[in-house]
Amino acid sequence: MEKIINKYLLMVAVSVGLVISGCSKFLDETDPSNFSTGSYFTKPEHAKSSVNAIYPSMRDPFNSGFGGGAWMMLEFATGLAGTDLGQAVNSYFVKDLTNTPDNAYGATIWTSYYRGIANANTSIKFIPGITMDETQKKKLLGEAYFLRALYYFNLVQIFGNIPLVTEPVNLQSEQLRPKQVTAEEVYSLILGDLQMAEQSGLAWKDETGRVSMGAVKSLLAKVYLTMAGYPLQKGNSHYALAAEKAKEVIESGKFKLFDSYAGFRDPAMKNKEENIFMIQYLAGTLPSNWQVSIVPYNKNISKYSDETGGIYSTTAFAQSFQANDLRAKEKQFFYTNYTNQDDRNLTVELGGFFIYKYFDNDAHLNTASSGMNWTVLRYADVLLVFAEASNKVNGPSEEVYSAVNAIRHRAELPDLAGLTQSQLEEAIWKERWYELCFENVTWFDMVRLRKAFNTTTKQFDDYVGHEFSYGPTLKERELLFPIPTSEVLNGKLVQNIGY
Repeated sequence: MEKIINKYLLMVAVSVGLVISGCSKFLDETDPSNFSTGSYFTKPEHAKSSVNAIYPSMRDPFNSGFGGGAWMMLEFATGLAGTDLGQAVNSYFVKDLTNTPDNAYGATIWTSYYRGIANANTSIKFIPGITMDETQKKKLLGEAYFLRALYYFNLVQIFGNIPLVTEPVNLQSEQLRPKQVTAEEVYSLILGDLQMAEQSGLAWKDETGRVSMGAVKSLLAKVYLTMAGYPLQKGNSHYALAAEKAKEVIESGKFKLFDSYAGFRDPAMKNKEENIFMIQYLAGTLPSNWQVSIVPYNKNISKYSDETGGIYSTTAFAQSFQANDLRAKEKQFFYTNYTNQDDRNLTVELGGFFIYKYFDNDAHLNTASSGMNWTVLRYADVLLVFAEASNKVNGPSEEVYSAVNAIRHRAELPDLAGLTQSQLEEAIWKERWYELCFENVTWFDMVRLRKAFNTTTKQFDDYVGHEFSYGPTLKERELLFPIPTSEVLNGKLVQNIGY
């Protein structure tokens, strides 16, 4: 932590700007990190610029190439992902359950998210002192609180007991070398931040990609759902709160499922309909270079020169979908063939199930520059949060069936009906595993439920002792990732058990 804080000590904002397609003002940012906070936070423009600078840290873990990408860490940890990228040793450490605190993926996530938190702390501290329109001020603070909560929510799930830094830091600050706090204390801050964001007057939707009220309430629903499970085990009180917040999003009428899965890959649908909150990219300016990870290794199918084969579905998982599940059909969630880059009349068999959910056809066929956004919160997730949480508290109901069956309708699967509470619970879990696969969601579900999906039995095993389809077995230590070595060296952080 000291390393991070020193590096970003004077950072008020890091802004090439958060790129929002169709919103040029988000690109029109200079880097104010050379200014002291005292001279910088004097104008309304400074408030917006400082909040803009909180967003880019979401993007950093998605930088990908022949070294892999930090975002893959959460997928390899599920046991449902494979790779052909031999030089990406950090992928294999996680995939094969031989991970260490020296894994660069974990260090990237830790550093990036604490950088985002540092910028959020600065905005939250200094924006209130700016003379400006009070309504706009509240909205900007709402964005800052939401983003700080999002970063902490990811960190506490991934690393467990972590430092809680809530103020801008200088060399005299007590928080320069912070101690760890309990997960419960981190969740307390997360809830407080999201409740502040709820009162900020944000619009329900924001198609420019900024934080919206829909995003705030959706994240609150997920936080309550997580707190209801492990490690906090708050139980039914928090399942009820999760259902309540998810229902608010559903009843707002502002969001809906795409009619087809093609909506995931349609640039015209970024930040619309099903996409509640996304990480923003723009082709040619800040392209989504994680696209190189979802093409097979050197099969000559893409305009990208770096076909990395970085991540794909295991055959066991891709073939565990029901036979008539549309999601498992060719070029829905996965693809097994594509055209040859030199002759598009030729079809190349890829030898595996590569990820097609967010595949940018135009980039791979023509431009080698993708503006595909990464989805952080989408409406399908909210429906399934509501279904799981409401069933847990009240048992099967028409509302619960309606929520989960909406997901199944699009997959061309028959309605669920007549199930017991426990049967319906596991059916909802399965829908989460299938619908939200490869979206950095599944491992979080595994940890909060202490369950893992067995692709052979198509049932759920206990997390500890679950054997991946390719051999390794989960141990208790894999309920958390190791705190990066560079951070433990500050002398006040205790490494997670088993590392």
